[in-house]
This record gives sequence, structure tokens and C-alpha cells, in this order.
Amino acid sequence: MRKIRECLRLRLEAGLSIRQVAASAQVARSSVAEYERRFHASGLSWPLPASLSELELERRLFAPPLPRVADTRAVPDWAVIHRELRRAGVTLMLLWEEYRATHPQGFGYSWFCKAYEVWSGRLDVVMRQSHRAGEKLFVDYAGQGIEVVDHSSGEVRTAQIFVAVLGASNYTYAEATWSQGLADWIGSHVRALSHFGGVPAILVPDNLASAVHKAHRYEPDLNPTYAEFAAHYGVAVVPARVRKPRDKAKVEVGVQLVERWILAALRQRTFFSLPELNGAIAVHLARLNERPFKKLPGSRREAFDSIERPALAPLPATPYVFATWKRVRVNIDYHVEVDGHYYSVPYALVKHTLEVRLTEHTVECFHRGQRVASHVRSPLKGRHTTVAEHMPKAHQHYAQWTPERLVRWAEKTGPATAAVIGHILANRPHPQQGFRSCLGILRLGERYGGPRLEAACQRALQLNACRYKSIESILQRGLERQGPPEPQQLDLPEAHDHLRGPGYFH
Repeated sequence: MRKIRECLRLRLEAGLSIRQVAASAQVARSSVAEYERRFHASGLSWPLPASLSELELERRLFAPPLPRVADTRAVPDWAVIHRELRRAGVTLMLLWEEYRATHPQGFGYSWFCKAYEVWSGRLDVVMRQSHRAGEKLFVDYAGQGIEVVDHSSGEVRTAQIFVAVLGASNYTYAEATWSQGLADWIGSHVRALSHFGGVPAILVPDNLASAVHKAHRYEPDLNPTYAEFAAHYGVAVVPARVRKPRDKAKVEVGVQLVERWILAALRQRTFFSLPELNGAIAVHLARLNERPFKKLPGSRREAFDSIERPALAPLPATPYVFATWKRVRVNIDYHVEVDGHYYSVPYALVKHTLEVRLTEHTVECFHRGQRVASHVRSPLKGRHTTVAEHMPKAHQHYAQWTPERLVRWAEKTGPATAAVIGHILANRPHPQQGFRSCLGILRLGERYGGPRLEAACQRALQLNACRYKSIESILQRGLERQGPPEPQQLDLPEAHDHLRGPGYFH
């Protein structure tokens, strides 16, 4: 789906140029300009209403075009236009006036400029870096770490050093974390922005895995969590190109300074905790930012206070809450599996692929950018969290998967298999919660054969062990070929409001 909303946010809210928006959202510059033109023509206003979905926004901006009559007006020679623009004092306005003098019925000035922009966008252009105040924050990790000794065990761990440098003032932030993993990477960003007291327009990370899901010279794919973090703070992310050190020269120099003026100064000290190490880093970091420039007046601190801090955007009302994302497929029981627990989603999404956002306490499910379910995160493995509104009003309304169908399918193997399936379905608050186990048991017949499965189910009934893992263990060990076990009483509830007997499904 088009990245319309993100392009509009970066253009209209963050105030980035078309080139910067295109680099951050990984779309063509002509597409960014077209989104903005269609947005203004649509009559919508920014910010967009919360109720406006991605599909509705796309329909509002990309209505079916009206049939057009073939245009016979002369098209300028763009190669000549491009060459003439290199001359001193030559502008698009002057070239358009010369064009209209030759072709009085030619295109208007707006079309002329737009068409040239589209044509020139296909050229290879060497981008010159410019670091305006409040524009870019360069982030990376130092090549060396610092050892931390555990007080109780004596274990030695190497802490990683996160470094962030603002482009205009060279004001530097550094801290130690246990790893370069996603949680530490995002946490360091949150603390760095809090330290600066504001948000730059652009983040420039290296292509490490915590920032870039898939490195690419022109269109790197951002880690979903990093992209969500950027949206929360209203900042664009433009990763440095692979093997292009000049893209991140600021942070490369910043890393060198941190290694020389902080890590080297702490080399003789022994640290016993991460907070102790970060306290020492903060002292030396303040000295680094106060050191006078060699070739310019002032220091990093003075440059930050005078030009960079006023240009930073304000921090959001609340800091970003760390979350991870994963893709899941909805099973026929309209539940998705997350860390061994099963969460319900609307039954109409059976067999669809969803995106799940995980925080410490919540599980949110999204379909095509829209949240369709939200649950409190549960640590219980193999259990279900089911919302009644997600259940179908009648079994025949969803994919023809019903308890009755599963029992009839099991009867083709034998009465013991049908009894096991009926027992599983009868002992769940909602029969659908047993669908996964039932399908797994029936598929064991494909691996071991129907007769062996029937015998294993007969033994499971005698042992009161009507579970997938029990039946699988019986088949793996060949126990169904042994004599019957000692008879046991099947301890089933005699009566309960939410439990059904196996015969209920016939």
C-alpha cells in the first residue's frame, strides 16, 4: 500500500523537503510531490481525522481519472533545459518564457516546472551534505567497549558504548548499554533525545540490524520498532549508505572523540555496575562538550545552546514505550499464537496474516494498518485469551470449520478417535479453543496411519490422557501395541454450565 500518510506527515508536520521525505519513506521524489498535490486538491486538512482509514485516504486522493484527449502541444527538450540551467543567471522562469515565445499555445509555467522536476529526478545526482541547525542526529556504537565486573559472581561483561552527535553543533551524547540489541538501541535513543531536550528532523543511523531490517543502497527497510519509534517522535530516519563513510562522518569523528577522551580516560578504573559506568561517562562527556573548538570560537556546549537547541522540535508528551513486531497467521480457531499463548481476533480474519505489536503488558493485532484486537499480555503457555465479540454468531458463518465437522472427520478413523476429539471439544470453555489440538491429533493419522492412531486414542481414553502430546508420545514409543493399561476411572465433571459431553456435537 502507498505510504501516503507517512509522506504527508514528514512533509506537512515535520517540515522536511521533498528529497528528505523521499529518502526517509523510500519512495520517489515525484511520488512525494504528487501525494502533496493531491492532498491539497482533495480539500482535506492536516492533521487528518483519526477516523480516516488508509483505504479511504487512498480513495480520496486517487479517484479514477477522467478520460483525456490526446495533447498535441510541443514538449520542451529537457536535456537542453537542463544544460541551460547551469548557466549563470538562467532560471526556469526565463526558459519557460523563451519556450512560450516559440510555442504560444504551449504548456503553462506550473506544468513546465513540474515536468522538469520529474525528468531531472531520474538523473544521478551527487547529494552534498548540509548540516542545518536541528536537522540531523548521527547515531552509532563505538568499536570498543568497557568491561564491567559482577560483584557477586565475578563475571566480566563488556558494555557497548552508544554515541549520538548533532550535525550543526557537534554536541555529543554517549552511554553504556549491555548490548546493541533492539531494546538497548531504542532505549539509548529515548535517553539521548531526553538529554538534548528536543527532537531533530532526521536520524542518521548505520545499517546495523537494530535499525535496518534489510540493508539496501537506495531503499533500506527499517526495523518496524525503529520506524514506530521515529513516528512517535515525529522524526525521519535516513540510514547511511553501505560503505559510504562520509554519510556518517559526524558520528565517526564523535566515536573517535569518545574513545580518546572518555574510554581512554577510564581504562584504569574497574566498574561493578552499569549505572556506575554511566555516571563516570557522564562526567567526562560534560568535559568533552565544554572543550573549546580548535579552529572555531566557542565549544560544543555553546554551539548547542546558541543554535541547535532552539531549532530542535519539542519532545512528545510521553516517551516511547518499547514494542516489538511480528507477523502471524490466524488459525481456523480465529486465534493467533504469541509466545506460546493464544489470543483471539475477529473470526472473519481466519487464514489472514496479521502484524502483532508486543509491549511488556499488551498484545495488539493489526490488519492492513488497522488495529483489530487488543489483549493484556499473558505469560501462560498453551492457554487462550478469548473475547466473546470475536466469536462467530453461528458456526456455519466461518470457513465451514465446526465441532461437528471435526467429530465426523474423526469417526472416519474410528470411534476412539471420535471420542477423544469430542472429549477435547467438550472440555474447553469455547470448543474453538480445542481446534488446534484436534487438527494435530487427526494429522498424526497421516504420519502413523489410521489404525495406529485409533489404537493410541483407545489407550489415551483408558489413561484419561486425551491430549495431543500424550497421544503423540504413545505413537512415538509404540505403546499402542502393548496390552491395555490398568483400568482407571475417567474423572470427568458430571455437570458444569460451560462443559459439553462428546455426544453434544452429533
